[in-house]
Amino acid sequence: MTQHPLNDPSLEPFAGPASGPARLDQQAADYARMGAALHWLAEHWRERPRLEQAAEAVGLSEFHFQRLFTRWAGVSPKTFMAAIAHGQARKSLEAGTSVLDAALDIGLSGPSRLHDLFIAHEAVTPGEVRRRGEGLTLTYGYAPCPFGTALFVSSPRGLCGLAFCDAGDEAAALADMQARWPAGQWQRDDAGARQLSGAVFLGDGPAPPLALMGPPFHIQVWKALLKIPAGATATYADVAAWTGKPAAFRATGAAIGANPISYLIPCHRAIARDGRLTGYHWGLARKAAMLGHEAVMTASA
Repeated sequence: MTQHPLNDPSLEPFAGPASGPARLDQQAADYARMGAALHWLAEHWRERPRLEQAAEAVGLSEFHFQRLFTRWAGVSPKTFMAAIAHGQARKSLEAGTSVLDAALDIGLSGPSRLHDLFIAHEAVTPGEVRRRGEGLTLTYGYAPCPFGTALFVSSPRGLCGLAFCDAGDEAAALADMQARWPAGQWQRDDAGARQLSGAVFLGDGPAPPLALMGPPFHIQVWKALLKIPAGATATYADVAAWTGKPAAFRATGAAIGANPISYLIPCHRAIARDGRLTGYHWGLARKAAMLGHEAVMTASA
């Protein structure tokens, strides 16, 4: 069974803001030793090399290579190469390449293998990516929640959008979501949205499964945000470091701002290094309210 990205065991619990500098120091030291390995993997990922081949190419034992690489990247070399393949295939599909040609271009045997790769990384199929939602039925609805009005968007595989708006801004919130998947078939279901709101904000029923749909690096960032527990915050630098790209502050900030599943993917817990709340797609007042609400709930638990 394919593991959902949100259940990835490589996601370690957040140890608090003090772990940031130490983590950066460790990654910087590891990167200096991993440079040759990263270069080799970038050159040979299409060949799907075995672990022993990659380790031998950089003069390390399999155990040492796996341990060092995973400590630096947060994922295994195999997962890292799969992410490279996934990113390359996504670029090809968005450029109009057929699913078959995109699969062959990255060294896969056919569309079924590419399908499995995309389900593992995005919970959507390569055909859906290429069509930007064409043929995909998206159900949306509005419901009250502790932070105003919530807009829920669901695909057949799970919740793919959660936004917030004030009275009178419902149409703008929907337009923002529809711009992400402009070719999808949209249908309204406010009753379903009310059920989802109860599950998310009141614990009334099981939490909905999440379907992450976006570019590979964005998904890496959204997964990294899950390390920040309720009642805590982390800096954008922390989040960038957790993706394995500590210098990618601007790209990380853009990915956080593009998060389509607010609250459940807790982009509101990312703050500036000096403690400022900075921008939030659904308003700074709402971000402050979420953090305050979580602080109260955590203190009373």
